Amino acid sequence: MTSGHEAAAGAGAETATAAEHVACLHEHGTDVAPVPLPPDAVLAAAGELLRALSAPLRIGIVLQLREGPRCVHELVDALGVTQPLVSQHLRVLKASHVVSARRRGREIHYELIDDHLLRIVEAAVGHAREE
Repeated sequence: MTSGHEAAAGAGAETATAAEHVACLHEHGTDVAPVPLPPDAVLAAAGELLRALSAPLRIGIVLQLREGPRCVHELVDALGVTQPLVSQHLRVLKASHVVSARRRGREIHYELIDDHLLRIVEAAVGHAREE
């Protein structure tokens, strides 16, 4: 049997009603203080990073780059998509500071700026595999 709070959440309710809040207090026995949040600008930047990672092809690019820098043609071969499509997604990742680009002769090599976002992508992929 589900509680009123669970039923409301399952129905897509965004916020708890006063009655549900009271029910929650009775279930837990204490009133829990809200968790402090970072400033709005930090939350917005985090949202933009997650949005940049939201396309399956961009997730694939990040996973390909975990082994080190790659040029566009290597990513095209590994991902099995066209060069213009890879370049378009790399532009999004570069603008979001997920990857950096470095020219080496005639080629541009892309690499992850740091491992933080790689860990997020790997966790998301691992979670999706569990379902």
